[in-house]
Amino acid sequence: MNKAPKVGIVGAGVVGLTTALLIQDEIKGAQVSILADKFENETTSFVAAGVFRPGTSFSGPDDGTTKQWVSQSWDHWNDLVMSSDAPLAGLTYLSGYIFSKRNPSVVRNHLIEDVVPIYRSATEEELKICGDGWKYGSFFTTLLVESRLYLPWAKKKFLSKDGIVRFKQIQSFSDLKNDYDVIINCTGLNSRELCSDNKLVPIRGQIIKVEAPWVKMAFYGDYDAYILPGFEGVTLGGTRQYDSFNLDVCKYDAAGIMDRCSELLPALRKARVIRHAVGLRPHRSPVRVEGEIMEFGSDTTKVVHCYGHGGYGVTCAPGTGKHAVKIVKQFLMTNQSKL
Repeated sequence: MNKAPKVGIVGAGVVGLTTALLIQDEIKGAQVSILADKFENETTSFVAAGVFRPGTSFSGPDDGTTKQWVSQSWDHWNDLVMSSDAPLAGLTYLSGYIFSKRNPSVVRNHLIEDVVPIYRSATEEELKICGDGWKYGSFFTTLLVESRLYLPWAKKKFLSKDGIVRFKQIQSFSDLKNDYDVIINCTGLNSRELCSDNKLVPIRGQIIKVEAPWVKMAFYGDYDAYILPGFEGVTLGGTRQYDSFNLDVCKYDAAGIMDRCSELLPALRKARVIRHAVGLRPHRSPVRVEGEIMEFGSDTTKVVHCYGHGGYGVTCAPGTGKHAVKIVKQFLMTNQSKL
């Protein structure tokens, strides 16, 4: 490579920003641009609670790759949480419990049990923390990435390294075919149209943010109930409504969330509600991280796809981003059509 490679990243959520920073770190001298029509509070990432805890259904192309993404992501976030930037970037360690009254598999997680510092069975005494009737439980220590802090921090860091941010709505990758040596597609749910990818579907999530400073630990229960303390209030959730595009707050979902979370911690019924929020998680199985040479008439464009993380974009952005960077490097040195 005789001249500085030009890399364009489409999408400014946690996956796009994290991948952009990795490109800057690993491809020295690259001219890196982020192109998006939505930033920070307009992105799905902004709604995310950001706890490092991938669902057991999270999947790459094979088990080995999936585990590598999770492990590399933990190492990346763990390095950052121990740095002086941690408070500005919205990172902190967090411990919590997951309880179930019905199924022992609910409280297990094969993807992180050997990655996070602690993941063990709850004791008989701990099973009573959230009232009676809990039969199965686990205690774990993980970390939290508060997206409301991380997104602006990452953007500022990207710009400080001569990164370029452009407000641009992309209708087709052909719009960029002559502008960059490689394009990285981190558009999340928008890839459904951009790539004609019907495997990509929204999973609607609704949460309630409350003021409950006494909550210092995370709690998970049956039926997708979770209580997650953060830098700015406590997140109560949630919903996982497959193939729903509804971005309106539903009062019935809100009531159900409050009921389920109050079963875990009754004092939450007295907590002041800060806001309700809805986001559409971009779910695909497997998550798509691969290269493609797209043809537009006589022109070709090298694209590296990195999308479909579902509700685990914050958790696994660094691991999938490293995979994407590896493909970018190969694309810059070869003319392979499929990587």
